[in-house]
Amino acid sequence: MPLRFTLRQLEYFVAVGEEGSISQASERVNVSSPSISAAISQLEDEFGLPLFVRKHAHGLSLTQAGRQFMVQAKKVLVEAEALNRLAGDISGNVQGPLNIGCLVTFAQMLLPAIRRQFELTYPDTRVSQIETDQLNLIERLRRAQIDVALSYDLEIPPDLEFVPLRTLPPYAMVPEGHPLARQNEVDIEELLDYPMVLLDLPLSSDYFLSFFDQTGRKPKIVERTRDMAVMRSLVANGFGYAIANIRPFSDLSPDGRRLVFIPLKGEQRPMRLGLIIPEGARNVLTVNAFITHASEVICGWNYPGQAIDAGA
Repeated sequence: MPLRFTLRQLEYFVAVGEEGSISQASERVNVSSPSISAAISQLEDEFGLPLFVRKHAHGLSLTQAGRQFMVQAKKVLVEAEALNRLAGDISGNVQGPLNIGCLVTFAQMLLPAIRRQFELTYPDTRVSQIETDQLNLIERLRRAQIDVALSYDLEIPPDLEFVPLRTLPPYAMVPEGHPLARQNEVDIEELLDYPMVLLDLPLSSDYFLSFFDQTGRKPKIVERTRDMAVMRSLVANGFGYAIANIRPFSDLSPDGRRLVFIPLKGEQRPMRLGLIIPEGARNVLTVNAFITHASEVICGWNYPGQAIDAGA
């Protein structure tokens, strides 16, 4: 008997079931909402089962039949992925899907170039990406929604492995003309006299604020943002200083104003940039190839940790 469904339809069904929303599933699998809606309708028509209850204001929820269908659909997708990877391992070819997550603070600066070079080297791979915060990356790794994540060593749980690639010391970012802008380095206590713009992401904000623990005082936080580019523009326009680890390629903010980057004095814990992978991921040929590739590319760049030449 011919199959009454496709793996792609099952993938869309699982995404909607887990996200509870066609629009959120659309972002997750990078496919238009109408395409996902059509796939769900086709599955329901083929099997004669209502898989979801549609709630106009609250998205979709699985029916009893949908919950049972979800369990089996996940098993089918796992087995299909295992079969695909087995074929690659047997042939010795790096191929098939690779789902990459990346910390949102530096995704725009690192991931496109790393991904592009990987796809050119291994044209039989199908790479997808998602940018989000650390806690969401960890959750998606655990749920097997992504295969590998490019991030920092921020509270990595014991069931996941961190592969370090580069050490990035913290620095203070100030606008041109700031009283500290001409210093070669700055002490944390000196920053307490000025307003601060905080990059307010889960775990990241705790890391930046931990620098002030030694002083027994709290910084003067005047602005918070979850967007690295917005933070740079706030600093450049004089709202306050910021602390970061990742270095932009240019010393200009997104709106064209000049920034100054000053290393922090003392033994401040650097951030380690690297890859987070689930247990056993190194045994997967495509994942292992990406680990090797990302390591070679990042370690071969001066960026993202190089000193910026103010005269450039």
